[in-house]
Amino acid sequence: MTESRVSESIEIAVPPSVVYAAVTNVADMGRWSPECTGASVKDEGPRRQVRAGMKFTGHNRSAKRPWSTQCTVTAAEPGVKFTFLSRGVGLRVALWSYRFEPLDHGRATKVTETWIDQRGWFMHFIGPKVSGIHDRATHNRQTMRVTLQRLKETLEKEHRST
Repeated sequence: MTESRVSESIEIAVPPSVVYAAVTNVADMGRWSPECTGASVKDEGPRRQVRAGMKFTGHNRSAKRPWSTQCTVTAAEPGVKFTFLSRGVGLRVALWSYRFEPLDHGRATKVTETWIDQRGWFMHFIGPKVSGIHDRATHNRQTMRVTLQRLKETLEKEHRST
């Protein structure tokens, strides 16, 4: 039986509000992720505020081919938590969550990315045919590590104290 939940964490030397702002700008996720190439926000609303209920299309690419998922934000607590449910062909795929914990009196952040498999039998069957990925938990653990490391390097460089 494969894992149905995978979490990875990293410490980033910038405040939680900065990390939260970067992660919740879903259109920009392709800057860090080796699989997600970005997203298109469906209902931007005033000032493009991230909120529960916001919808976006996640764009992904594996070595085999590109695919998209329909996503709905389920939690958006600035500097604390960001969670969304992804669906493919109307069926649940995964719940993705990011938690932001302040470190060093709020000058740094421990960010934890979590993937929870939500696929039923059909998505377990069709998913590998669409993405070319057969062990999703192991694959996601590897890509999460890369994503978080790239996020850390980018944010620490962009927000380096002078």
